[in-house]
Amino acid sequence: MRLTKRLYKTISHHFNEYAFVEGSMFKWSPSTKTITVQFDDPTGVERLLHEIAHAELMHKNYSYDVRLVMLERDAWKHAQTVLAPLFSLSIDNDIIQDDLDSYREWMHKRSTCPTCSATGIQSNKHTYRCIHCSSLWTVNTARGCALRRYKIPT
Repeated sequence: MRLTKRLYKTISHHFNEYAFVEGSMFKWSPSTKTITVQFDDPTGVERLLHEIAHAELMHKNYSYDVRLVMLERDAWKHAQTVLAPLFSLSIDNDIIQDDLDSYREWMHKRSTCPTCSATGIQSNKHTYRCIHCSSLWTVNTARGCALRRYKIPT
């Protein structure tokens, strides 16, 4: 559901312990307790509630990709079952699954060995090891199309 200024005002007023700013993408910043809002997103209401859920659940950071996916899942569940009903709203499961699928795809791409295409194991936030050919690689922080994997000489 597109986020109207009126609904935004109602929701943000309810959560006045957080700062709300307009930006190019929805985002929760735990260090500044700021939620960035994108008004032209067709799922703006759902995404706003999702970012508020991150704040309410005190999500801060993660060390492993699978943990990020768990944080995203938990934020969607909280947004759907706790926050949306506060405003007589609902969040469609398809929106949630589409968003979670994007994280699952991102995680899969990061963990795919650049040498043999087998699935590797994450050893720290940016490093993986292939269980098939023993290659090592690092990844950048990109979550979109600029994802890069770099082989580490062994």
